[in-house]
Amino acid sequence: MSVSSTRSSGEEIDELESVSWYHYDLSRHAAEALLLSNGVDGNFLLRNSNKGPDCYALSVRAKDSVKHFHVRRQFGKYSFGFNEFPSLQDFCSHLANQPLLGSETGNLIVLRFPYPRQVEEPSIYETVCVHTVMQTGRHENDLVPNAPALGTKEGYLVKQGAIIKNWKQRWFTLNRNELKYFKDKMFVEPIRTLDLTECSAVQFDYSQERVNCFCLVFPERTFYLCAKSGAEADEWIKILRWKLSQIKKGR
Repeated sequence: MSVSSTRSSGEEIDELESVSWYHYDLSRHAAEALLLSNGVDGNFLLRNSNKGPDCYALSVRAKDSVKHFHVRRQFGKYSFGFNEFPSLQDFCSHLANQPLLGSETGNLIVLRFPYPRQVEEPSIYETVCVHTVMQTGRHENDLVPNAPALGTKEGYLVKQGAIIKNWKQRWFTLNRNELKYFKDKMFVEPIRTLDLTECSAVQFDYSQERVNCFCLVFPERTFYLCAKSGAEADEWIKILRWKLSQIKKGR
């Protein structure tokens, strides 16, 4: 059930239009691109979800990823996490108090700054000085839009060493087709960057004397990783497999 009022023209307006950080039909991909390129840790925005009417997503910028949380509106009330808010104002007041969010992966995020729907822009455009037609034989059907899916994720995983088979905790970040791992969360330079275009499979692994393990199979090596919980391992496997499916589609 949507909550709306009426303009003087008789047209109904949704109450969410008054929220400056509600981004309407902004897609998950566009939200991630926007927050990663121009946001900071703690930035968040609200957008429509593809789950159906009165379903929304709160997209939140973490350190190197964007996380998405369900928000549901029913009979004017807003459900978010374990809480239900009787009105939009109560929901916004809750977010204004910078709540701490935690998911099944165990990572915590503080909601700090809403990302505005409208940002001031300069009215400056480049002048075309050269415009030469190249006779390549291509036509309008060759203009196929293409962009790599972001599908970001980050978190701690325990990784098995390559030579000495000990296990060490590392901070992992997933962005586009790159899986990077760092000595710890505060380090800027990764220990290694794995190119997922070279990865042939991601699967649960039961060969190790540990639980919640999975592996990534590359031509030169199989990487063994363990998560804190089965839910977290499953989340990593799902997003990594989705990445591989997107890579195969683009080939």
